[in-house]
Amino acid sequence: MAKNHRSERPSPGDLDPLIHERLRLGILSALALHESLTFTELRDLLATTDGNLSVQARKLEEAGYVLCQKKFVGRKPNTSYRLTGRGRSALESYLETLERMLPPLEQVRHPALARRAHLRPLTSEG
Repeated sequence: MAKNHRSERPSPGDLDPLIHERLRLGILSALALHESLTFTELRDLLATTDGNLSVQARKLEEAGYVLCQKKFVGRKPNTSYRLTGRGRSALESYLETLERMLPPLEQVRHPALARRAHLRPLTSEG
């Protein structure tokens, strides 16, 4: 069942700034689709560097959005990540806010429809 767009749209400031950063959004999105991913899998999937992934994953871990598990497999360190319940809720809330903030996809695809339709303001201000 499709959600109805509210008459007042949220503003960009309503988006969770912790999630809004590109790589952190990528980490949460990837983990939402997989039970867990290793550091290497996330790094390769998101096409980023070890250092950048480490810094951004740590911020998500500190917020309680992801759980990091470090262990050794043989003599090699193995780090894996999984999304926590808090992280899944935060991502869902972020996506719902973004959905309400953006115009409907059909209006983007067919601007003539948007001109004929009653346009809603992009922000809740004025």
